[in-house]
Amino acid sequence: MPIKVLDPQLIARIAAGEVVERPASAVKELVENALDAGATQIVVETREGGTTLIRVTDNGSGIPPSEVELAFARHATSKISSFDDLESISTLGFRGEALAAIAAVAEVELATCTSDAAGSYVRLKNGDIIEQTSQGRSQGTTVTVRNLFRNVPARLKFLKSPNIENGRVANVVTQYALAFPDVAFTLSMEGRTVLRTSGGGHLIDAIVEAYGADVAKNMLEVGGKGEYQGASEIKVTGMAGTPAVNRTNRNFLSFFVNHRWVNSKLLSFAVEEAYHGMMMTGKHPIAVLNISIPAAEIDVNIHPAKTEIKFHDEHQVFAAVQRAVRQILVAPFPSSETRSKIEEPPAAFAALPPGTVPLPFVVNHDDKSSIRHTPDSRPVPAFSLPALRLLGQIAATYIVAEGPDGLYLIDQHAAHERVQFERVTSQMSVKKVEVQGLLEPVTFEVDPRQESVLRSHLADLADCGFLLEPFGARTYLVRTIPACLHRKDWTYVLRELTDDVDTGSKWTEKLAQSIACHSAVRAGQVMTVDEMRELLRQLEKTALPGNCPHGRPTMIRLTVADLEREFGRRG
Repeated sequence: MPIKVLDPQLIARIAAGEVVERPASAVKELVENALDAGATQIVVETREGGTTLIRVTDNGSGIPPSEVELAFARHATSKISSFDDLESISTLGFRGEALAAIAAVAEVELATCTSDAAGSYVRLKNGDIIEQTSQGRSQGTTVTVRNLFRNVPARLKFLKSPNIENGRVANVVTQYALAFPDVAFTLSMEGRTVLRTSGGGHLIDAIVEAYGADVAKNMLEVGGKGEYQGASEIKVTGMAGTPAVNRTNRNFLSFFVNHRWVNSKLLSFAVEEAYHGMMMTGKHPIAVLNISIPAAEIDVNIHPAKTEIKFHDEHQVFAAVQRAVRQILVAPFPSSETRSKIEEPPAAFAALPPGTVPLPFVVNHDDKSSIRHTPDSRPVPAFSLPALRLLGQIAATYIVAEGPDGLYLIDQHAAHERVQFERVTSQMSVKKVEVQGLLEPVTFEVDPRQESVLRSHLADLADCGFLLEPFGARTYLVRTIPACLHRKDWTYVLRELTDDVDTGSKWTEKLAQSIACHSAVRAGQVMTVDEMRELLRQLEKTALPGNCPHGRPTMIRLTVADLEREFGRRG
């Protein structure tokens, strides 16, 4: 095939692929333009996850009539004019690609008005202007995007469900509402308002709207600085949660550098290091931090979507962030009250009802992925377990038992997890999960991103015992819970599941795993002889006794031959 210059429309679509990956990418670009225009009010609307409609309305400075057409040209921008400007970028946008990229893969309408000129309206299809007129309106800009990726079906088929795409849009708007608490944001999805901030300038108010009052009341104000090459300073401001509020992933770590929302492993590690020794393994903090740093000390032009940046001196930035967060955690924290919240008390062990029916799992006997080898021990096959005789308990964590072929050491939490998991999945398969009604309904608040997940899986939750009913904006009434979670922290199960936007088809499995984990007996809990015997009997009946639902071994085995060799009884 000969070398040739690509068609301009094809070039535009290729470039759009770097900037507009999905509806949330388009929303991000349009919101950033509104913020750069000095808007104090921004309204975002979406339909069908943003594929059918995205509309962003602001009260910013607007675009003069003479520049409206030019705004859709590639690399046309009012934010930089020379190479030197790239060394000290103070705006969120600067490449002049956003409107051109979106127009290349969607139908776009723009209505805008400045303070000293008549309003303008323009409509584009496939990147070409097909209508342009004068139109009266108040100062500001409205960009309407319809049928995103309709002319690029290959891109369209890689998008997730509307609920998942809405969740990603909600995340974008939530992040900028946290980055700019002095701007009033409104987010409407499928005709429902899911987020509304006041724009009063107080970060704590934005956190209340984004994450709810329960999280907000556990947030501490961060305000510190670290020296940066002598004359300059790094300033770290925002809020960080006490260890009492935590999540199972890092989705609630929000970082802004000069108010630009960024993804940064460096900053995530710095914050988590600040919590070292204060938070349980597998738990992650909540933080909303803005790092103010001289523009010449960062490079924001290293990623097509501007989501990553490069620091001139990463060590100084890391130290400043870690120090600022650690400072508010150690004084006057932690108190005895907070420590009691951090430590997870042993859960009361409930004797398992007899007759648990395991699911008919198909087991691959050649699969060794679930076997862990330890010195002088043999793994227990995941597909069989002999009758065991109870001997006792070690360290209030491991059950000691004798089998026909040797000694078994059983992790009581992992073993009970396996029993509970097969019990829950069996009941879910026939829609006969044992439920516990609450004396009074309990309210459960979610943020916009979590609500998209929750609304997608209300039926799944009901199938496993959680009956939730909408109760106002982003609030649900919980009327029943799975019976096995009675007197356990069932709210954590809901929070753990709604925190993860991209669970996809494995959501029900993760739901059963979470219920099993949080209803199981804990390590460190002393068990009675009857309780241990009952657990062994139930484990013997399971289809996969060798591993917990997460794949961790439930037991190790020392054969008689192993014992004889260790005691020198045989060569």
